[in-house]
Amino acid sequence: MSTARTNKSVTTATLRKSVIDALEELKAKDVREIDVRGKTSIADLLVIASGTSARHVKSIADEVSKFAKKAGVVPLGVEGEQEGEWVLVDLGDVIVHVMLPRIREFYGLERLWTVGDHGHEVDAAQAS
Repeated sequence: MSTARTNKSVTTATLRKSVIDALEELKAKDVREIDVRGKTSIADLLVIASGTSARHVKSIADEVSKFAKKAGVVPLGVEGEQEGEWVLVDLGDVIVHVMLPRIREFYGLERLWTVGDHGHEVDAAQAS
C-alpha cells in the first residue's frame, strides 16, 4: 500500500468506498472500476467516471478529494483541474479519472487496462 500521505489504517477497500460515495454524491455518470493489481505497481484500483460538463468534472474530482481526506488519505496529486475535461486524483492505491464523455471515449482507458481480461472490469453499481 502507498503510505506516503496515507493513514496506514486506511485499506484499499475503505478508500474505494469513500471514492464511490463521493462519485454517487455528485451524480457521476458511468462509473467503472478496474482492478489493476498484477498489471502495474502504481495502484490497485482505477476508478473511471464521467461528468456532464467541465464544471461537473471539476466538482466531482473535488468531492473525491474531500471524501478521501475524511477517510484519512491526502491525495498525492490532482491533475487537470484547470481545464476540467479530464481530472486525475491520485490517492495512492486508488487512482480516480473523471472525464467528459468525449474525452473518455477518445482515450479509452477501460479498453487499455482490460485488454485480454475476463471479468476484471466491474460496474460500480454492481460492486456496491
